[in-house]
Amino acid sequence: MIQSPAAPAAPALPLDTALATGLDSAPAGSAPSVAHGPCAEPTRVLARFEDWARNTPQAPAVIDGTRIWTYQDLDAAAVLVAADLADRVRPGDLVGVCLDRSTALVVTAVALARLGAVYLPLGPRPGERRIQAVTEDLDVACLIGDPGVLPEEHRGGQHFPLPLPTAGVNAPAVAVAAVADSVRGTRRAPEGALYAVLTSGSTGRPKAVAVAESSLSVALDWYRSETGLAPGDRQSLLIGVAFDPHLLELWAALTSGAALVPAPDDTRWDSRVLTDWWRDTALTHAVAATPTVEPLLDRPWPQDLKLRHLVVGGDRMRRRPGADVTATVHNAYGPAEATVVTTTHTMRATDPEAGDRTPPPIGTALPGVTLVVTDEEGRPVARGQEGELRVGGHCLALGYLDPELTARRFTAPAPDAELPAVERLYRTGDRVRMNTDGSLDFLGRLDDQVKISGVRIEPAEVEAAFEQDPRVRAAVVTVLRDSSGHGRLVAHVRPTDGAEPAAGDLLDAVRSWLPEQAVPTAVRIVDGFPLDANGKVDRPALAARAQAHAPQSPLASASGDPAEAAAGTGTGTGTDAVAAVTAAERLVLTTVRDLLGRPDTGLGDHFTDAGGTSVVAARLLATVERETGVRLRAPELLRSTDLRAFAALLDQRLTACPEGA
Repeated sequence: MIQSPAAPAAPALPLDTALATGLDSAPAGSAPSVAHGPCAEPTRVLARFEDWARNTPQAPAVIDGTRIWTYQDLDAAAVLVAADLADRVRPGDLVGVCLDRSTALVVTAVALARLGAVYLPLGPRPGERRIQAVTEDLDVACLIGDPGVLPEEHRGGQHFPLPLPTAGVNAPAVAVAAVADSVRGTRRAPEGALYAVLTSGSTGRPKAVAVAESSLSVALDWYRSETGLAPGDRQSLLIGVAFDPHLLELWAALTSGAALVPAPDDTRWDSRVLTDWWRDTALTHAVAATPTVEPLLDRPWPQDLKLRHLVVGGDRMRRRPGADVTATVHNAYGPAEATVVTTTHTMRATDPEAGDRTPPPIGTALPGVTLVVTDEEGRPVARGQEGELRVGGHCLALGYLDPELTARRFTAPAPDAELPAVERLYRTGDRVRMNTDGSLDFLGRLDDQVKISGVRIEPAEVEAAFEQDPRVRAAVVTVLRDSSGHGRLVAHVRPTDGAEPAAGDLLDAVRSWLPEQAVPTAVRIVDGFPLDANGKVDRPALAARAQAHAPQSPLASASGDPAEAAAGTGTGTGTDAVAAVTAAERLVLTTVRDLLGRPDTGLGDHFTDAGGTSVVAARLLATVERETGVRLRAPELLRSTDLRAFAALLDQRLTACPEGA
């Protein structure tokens, strides 16, 4: 059991006794770490949308650039798509959706719900091998998307055109339902599933978890009640489609009579572009990943936004919003296995703690949710002690599509836990502490799983992706964190005998297996791995070695000379990798090397080829603006042929706006 040295274990009280004696006000150590959210009853999701379509047909349902889709328009479009799929998709079938945040995605979600099919969001650019693994394991009836992004088996299979919108934000050029002739897995979604999402799997193959309509309805009812989302409001459609929070966004609007606003792709690369988009679209409600929002809290909050509620989650929040933040901010926590949101902590500008640079709690239980903090045997620990968070109630998913995995992770409460109304609990693997008021403090993971850019990553899955390469004998992945707590993955690769793979080639090979956030920013070629006393790989020792090889601050080398730091001894793959001449080149090169943890990055490398992600891009742009006063946009970084071209653009802006002008 994990516990605080200062808090000895106390015997668990029967639940009815604890409640009768005032469980929420008892001092830490005397009450068990058990908390129940308010009562909740499941409702309907699709039926709520249909009510709005019938009662307010001309109300905006999707605001897509200059095009407004009314509830009547959206309903009619979904009817057409459902009719075209009806002969090929049966109730309970899994349908993989390879679309981005768009009107086409919204239409598809409604159409599949109408058919009783199971919506499986895979994202607009799924890695070919990753999707191949999914279709080999799961009984996927078809994939929906642009044929150009589908895996080879589906590009060459049967295609059925779908009448999905092909204009607007992130719209596909063409949309088809694709059926592969040769690939069909065996695992089906359990009965009653509305959607399924992929989560990281330690076997190297993603695992799928299925969620019922009733479970999502409870989360949606909470969202509407907590945020007041209603007709006339505008809700973001911002979260990446492969991640389950986008379902909260999508269905929250459609079950509230509000309008969805799909986000252009560049909003995820630049936090200033994000706030501009909030302003320009007059958004009133938004959901966003914590790493995306935190840079906004380090500078004055825009005072001309209509944004009233902002739900953030996916990673530990490291500070509280300041008193100038005009939106109510909800710090949310919830694994996909517990339907998007399990706990929240609400923060307002009027709070006495506003602006504190201390992590807020992850909050208290949502309606219908039971929280239990347990020891290794599954017994509740005393409040104030640390333990594993287990979750029960209406929020729980139906389970994984792998029954054995479901049996391991969704378990009955311990016999002496005194939870008479709870039949099963999901073991989150998260280490938490319950406070006297029932709120939770997040303390980290109990297993090897980590969070990178708000996404749960199994290092074992990343390792398995590298080990698919015949040039790799073994791989071990560790996490390096900077002073602000942001993490990046580093792969330590032992080649097969006689192989001499280049780090960049290995990274290119794993990109088709892994989501963007799971691709390491650096590869270290090693002869072997250090072992601990038990004969296991000593991961802390490997991480320490990687840290020792990490570059210095982008503004100073060990000698204190920025020019020397930029010149370094790197062997970047780009041309003239070490010949940083101008101040802009030195700043760009050293910043990118530091953020990526790749001292071999050169000016001839393209940002994304070097391992750059949306989160890294946002931090690079913020550093450039802080050091030079020049604000560059994410598209300018992505369109640049390499880092030298991006630095040249910065030099042009510096020349056009000389210091003191």
